[in-house]
Amino acid sequence: MNVRPHTAHSHPHPHPHMARPGESAHHATPDWLLMFRKFMRHGTSIASFTPSSRFLARMICKGIDYDKAQCIVELGAGTGPITKELFRRAKPHTKLVVVELDPDFCKRLRARFPHADIVEGDAAKMDELLRERGISQVDHVISGLPLPSFPAPLRDSIIASAHRTLGPDGTFRQLTNMPFVYWKLYKRYFTDVRFKLVPLNLPPAGVYVCRGYRETAAVV
Repeated sequence: MNVRPHTAHSHPHPHPHMARPGESAHHATPDWLLMFRKFMRHGTSIASFTPSSRFLARMICKGIDYDKAQCIVELGAGTGPITKELFRRAKPHTKLVVVELDPDFCKRLRARFPHADIVEGDAAKMDELLRERGISQVDHVISGLPLPSFPAPLRDSIIASAHRTLGPDGTFRQLTNMPFVYWKLYKRYFTDVRFKLVPLNLPPAGVYVCRGYRETAAVV
């Protein structure tokens, strides 16, 4: 879930890339332990020492019109809890692109979602990665990256890259494990920032839903 310094009811029409029963690979290292090791090794380039809970995954995916969504991009998928929720909700016509830099996370994601488009790449080059796939516009970007911990120029590049591909009604959705703390930070980049608290996550977490990129967004 990093870049360089840079349940619920079954889905009635499962997405074609969603893992079926028996497709999930069995891993020697549990997700939580893999995340913890990565967090200890890479520190602020990893969003959390544990995978996102199902409560957080549901919240960040909530409010998207999946009947209309043609393309959704996830940045920093880690071990895939949000990816799983996206595939559960998305309709067959929706293209899902998952961008993750860490090769170990990518390996696990590909085993867990064998037919998904898992891109081992830099989130700051998201628009280039999408162009390579013939995608010029996306409906929503879901970020699990610890953007506040990144150097400001890298954070600027990632958000600007997302802006260049988002449609006029698109949203940039950012998870956080520090509720309310970074609202002013995201207001520097977007005109409309709304926060949704997820108290059942451990630790308590939340989601910023952002719209209206500020062309004059600058590091303060």
